[in-house]
Amino acid sequence: MPGFLDFNSGGHDSVLNVISLSPNDDPNSFVEMWYQVFLWALFSSLFVHIVAALIAFLRLRKHRIGRWIPLGILTMGVLSPLTGGVVTSAAIAGVFRASDFIMWPFYALLWGVGQTFVVIVISFSRILATL
Repeated sequence: MPGFLDFNSGGHDSVLNVISLSPNDDPNSFVEMWYQVFLWALFSSLFVHIVAALIAFLRLRKHRIGRWIPLGILTMGVLSPLTGGVVTSAAIAGVFRASDFIMWPFYALLWGVGQTFVVIVISFSRILATL
């Protein structure tokens, strides 16, 4: 079985096969579904946070303390999917597996990017301030 971040194109669990939306076969086990949704959530979160960190660095590069803010942004870009993303990806994969739905690779992309979109909407809204 390939490793977590196996970049070889040999198995259906490799990162490149997930990103190219062309696994050797459709994911039908819980772990395969979870892995694909999780990778899309991780990569989409990293993309959004890298863009945000770049903007923050360009705007705050002359500030004595503010130049370190991009490190915090990048840290949250990794920690968020490694904590909440793991759980929500498992819940999505569990529902698909329990209901015997077929998770096409494009569905995994939509669910993973959708998780990042929901986090962005909640972050920019005032919902958390009301709790």
